[in-house]
Amino acid sequence: MKLELPNEMPPVFFVEDDTAVRKGCEQALSLADIPVRGFADAEAMLAALATATPALVVTDVRLPGRDGLALLRDLHQHDRELPVLLITGHGDVAMAVEAMREGAHDFIEKPFQSERLVAAVRSALEKRALVLENRQLKSQLGQLGTAGIIGQSAAMQQIRQLVATLAPTGVDILVNGETGSGKEVIARAIHEASHRRGPFVAVNCGALPETVFESELFGHEAGAFTGAGKRRIGRVEHANGGTLFLDEIESMPLNLQVKLLRVLQERSIERLGSNQAIPVDCRLVAASKTDLKTAADRGQFRADLYYRLNVVNIDLPPLRQRRDDIPLLMASFLQEAAKRYQRPLASWTPADLLRWNAHDWPGNVRELKNIADRWALGLPDALTPLVIPLADNLSLVEQVDQAEKRGIENALRQVSGNVSQAAELLQLPKKTLYDKLARHGIAAEQFRNLIGK
Repeated sequence: MKLELPNEMPPVFFVEDDTAVRKGCEQALSLADIPVRGFADAEAMLAALATATPALVVTDVRLPGRDGLALLRDLHQHDRELPVLLITGHGDVAMAVEAMREGAHDFIEKPFQSERLVAAVRSALEKRALVLENRQLKSQLGQLGTAGIIGQSAAMQQIRQLVATLAPTGVDILVNGETGSGKEVIARAIHEASHRRGPFVAVNCGALPETVFESELFGHEAGAFTGAGKRRIGRVEHANGGTLFLDEIESMPLNLQVKLLRVLQERSIERLGSNQAIPVDCRLVAASKTDLKTAADRGQFRADLYYRLNVVNIDLPPLRQRRDDIPLLMASFLQEAAKRYQRPLASWTPADLLRWNAHDWPGNVRELKNIADRWALGLPDALTPLVIPLADNLSLVEQVDQAEKRGIENALRQVSGNVSQAAELLQLPKKTLYDKLARHGIAAEQFRNLIGK
């Protein structure tokens, strides 16, 4: 869904000194459910900007007083990203091309069919909608706070508040979540918000061979084992004064879980080959993609360590359960990718967003970030196209009708039954969508709170 664009579309400002042409074009746009406001000259339209902001300006090139090119320059001083559509006569094409170089969205050459006007206006309005959406996404990204935890869904707002509350306390924290859901992001946010001066030390327990696990975690003295030529500081000791993040803690060997439990209880370590206890002041943030209670009941994880860790839990929802956050996440990842690859900032269409909302995201936020990287490089997202199955033995009219109904239902499902947002997603006026809901017998209320289900 799009992020909170105005429920009612701002009008198109139409500037044309020929009254008959102006009235005809206003009628064509109104019949297409596009609000329009007409002006006979540029001066009257500019005066109206003091009280109203248009979604788009359509203007004839030849006007009394200011011509269309001068009006374009004035409008871009007001808003550089406001789309301006020029109407030209046959002899004004060169002027229109010059205007395109100066930032005009498009031009239409007289005479033209009303369908051509409506199509050009819809194209420009789509561009305007994307500009407004991007502005709002940037604004929301700037207001997120708490060290890059991105999301405005209820679940992420609660997690952000929990991180802000717990981070300064120093309590050890267990973060639960599926692979790719952002557990390390939460751990880093906790560290940043804690104001601890030591380093953030991340250890992926699933990636360490068991033979080197103890040495990596607790360090060793010279001569502690064959090949130990010099003393080595372990990860726990290196995190002194900071935060130790143990990812995939369920993969830690059972015999080393005992040593970790002792570190948590006594806040000291002993390097391999030494009997000296070394005090450590580090906060532990552990992360698991499995249910540690179930693992403990099965003897796959030490119950005493589980209960020691299970003081404070943060449960991260999978991306499929917080689809409202997809636009914000995608906007953030595209900004990062544009800087990293030195590419222009990529945009997306409502159809792209509908496809992303329909995807199940088994790889969660990490998968979405990979998609954003591909998108920033101009590559397709490689997701399965959104297909609406149709019943057999239906006439073409019945199949189109069925496809329309399922498309509306899918949009309502993505926005949890919000008709205004569904209308934006489907690029329909609200009144038209309400008419279609009545015709198809669809009750928007039945889609409330269905995101992720």
